Amino acid sequence: MSSPAATIPTSHPMPVSAGIGLRTPHVNRVLHERPQVPWVEVHSENLFAAGGSLHAALERIREDTPLSLHGVGLSLGSADVIDTGHLKQLVALVRRYQPALVSEHLCWGAVGGRYSNDLLPLPFTEEAVTLLVSRIGQVQDALGRELLVENVSSYLRFRDADYTEWDFVAEVVRRSGCGLLCDVNNIYVNSVNHGFDPLGYLHALPPERVREIHLAGFTRKDEFAEPLLIDTHSRPVDEAVWALYAQAIECFGPVPTLIEWDQDLPELEVLLAEATRAEEVLDASRILAA
Repeated sequence: MSSPAATIPTSHPMPVSAGIGLRTPHVNRVLHERPQVPWVEVHSENLFAAGGSLHAALERIREDTPLSLHGVGLSLGSADVIDTGHLKQLVALVRRYQPALVSEHLCWGAVGGRYSNDLLPLPFTEEAVTLLVSRIGQVQDALGRELLVENVSSYLRFRDADYTEWDFVAEVVRRSGCGLLCDVNNIYVNSVNHGFDPLGYLHALPPERVREIHLAGFTRKDEFAEPLLIDTHSRPVDEAVWALYAQAIECFGPVPTLIEWDQDLPELEVLLAEATRAEEVLDASRILAA
């Protein structure tokens, strides 16, 4: 990452606490009731329109609540060049809201102007590492700040690979100088789908680069010969993921943690209860370190 002439500041520093993904059905309650939630995360692309009720609400929420922007559409690993229009909209959004964190995914999702409805996996090759390092540098230079990249869930593997998944993620982060959004649920999902040790994955990641953790619920498919987990974000965090999260905090120390829930949204209280449980893990880590 080069050193931009001017950097985009943050409106509030990110607390090392457990926040929630802020989705449309919960915006009015968060705005008017002000529940005890330390921070919120919003999908960047939902804010690309210049005005509207979501912007009006978020302008008020961000006055006293730290904000993270989480993107799904940059398609960092695509063979196509980065969509400069998309990047310009992201830069404008970051300048407007000055979020504490800005993140995207280590994946591709668009080619030739056609977009997938999913975050598609990359081959774990040296060529893909080189491409991602270049693209991440381009985005960080445009933003004037650090970008976090997130490991994604997957349901297939490419035959040819120069790296394991965990070494691939670590190499991209080290060589690009970006931050890491460690999705613990995705690690667990992939460990079941592809048959590896999730704890070994955690230990391979550079702890000094981990800026945020995601937790979410998955769907288990039992009708196949082999176990298959789908990263649906449609239910509570699984007990196995909670156990892996506790191990992640042992590896990395306390890290800002987000509860993601995007489908079959529950009442806000359910999300807050999940965040409270994550907060308890963070608190226990602090006590042990004291």
